[in-house]
Amino acid sequence: MTRTSWLWLALAIGAVVAAPVLTAPAAAHQFAPALLALEETDAGEIAVEWKQPLRRVRGSRLQPVLPADCTGIGAPTVTREGTGAVARWRIACPGGLIGRSVGVDGIPGSRADVLLRIALADGRALQRLLTGGAPSFEVPAVSGPFEVAWVYGALGLEHIWTGWDHLLFVIALSLIVGWCRTLFWTITAFTLGHSVTLALAVLEVIWVPSAPVELAIALSIYVLAVELIARSAGRQTLTGRAPWAVAGLFGLGHGLGFAGALAEIGLPANEIPVSLASFNVGIEVGQIVVVVVVFAAIRAVRMVPVSWPGWTYRLPAYAIGSMAAFWVVERAAGMLGLPDV
Repeated sequence: MTRTSWLWLALAIGAVVAAPVLTAPAAAHQFAPALLALEETDAGEIAVEWKQPLRRVRGSRLQPVLPADCTGIGAPTVTREGTGAVARWRIACPGGLIGRSVGVDGIPGSRADVLLRIALADGRALQRLLTGGAPSFEVPAVSGPFEVAWVYGALGLEHIWTGWDHLLFVIALSLIVGWCRTLFWTITAFTLGHSVTLALAVLEVIWVPSAPVELAIALSIYVLAVELIARSAGRQTLTGRAPWAVAGLFGLGHGLGFAGALAEIGLPANEIPVSLASFNVGIEVGQIVVVVVVFAAIRAVRMVPVSWPGWTYRLPAYAIGSMAAFWVVERAAGMLGLPDV
């Protein structure tokens, strides 16, 4: 890799690193998605569950929008579950939900999408991802067979592309290994590692608190940044010698982090294998796109006939390492109950 390539890549990574700091201080992920679940009964009654993350954009307000002719039954209950607040109530909707529109107001200002989950009286289970561009959904009389796969695949793709810590890990790992056959096996090992712990955590075979998991993820990025600096200086590193082993080991921790995202919204009880596999596929597609873009950018800037100082090639490693170190301090302080960094 030429010095020019390193400089241009450093500028690109610097922009990526700066974005989460400017838009959501120290946040490794965008705000977690909310969940609106509607369960229909034969009597025309609907059980409503509305879950919002406790951490949200200041001043934002998400509000479910239900059919206007539906009326409330009894008083709602509000409880705290994990990292979210859950409100439950019942409504009466004459004729049911088919052909009616449901949605959520305030999505654009919340910086988080909303998963809509509907269980109809005819036995169908519908899934939709409500976004700022499509905040409502009309319940169809007939649903498609790939609905769950599409929704959870999109959630996985969104999670990896808005998870700055996971993105920087993949970028650092790719830069250490380089564009070669070994990179394929390295990414495969990372995939296998996080797929195992993601499945075990989602299926509740294992459970690890989110705080140490997030700290471990930040530490894994810092380790790769240090090794990237050593590699740029011509020294052999553990990741350089056995990248697949390091990627697989760190992948176990990242899988627990991915599981935390799914825990916010849960999985449909009758579609767990499909939704879990689709979420994982979305993550993998997002990773592959990131790797391809990084090396395509490197290849492109090699054609720029400019000579830069030798220190510029260390900038990507220092940019990644600085962000990782900040996350380590912030997350360790959070575990110890100290004020926010």
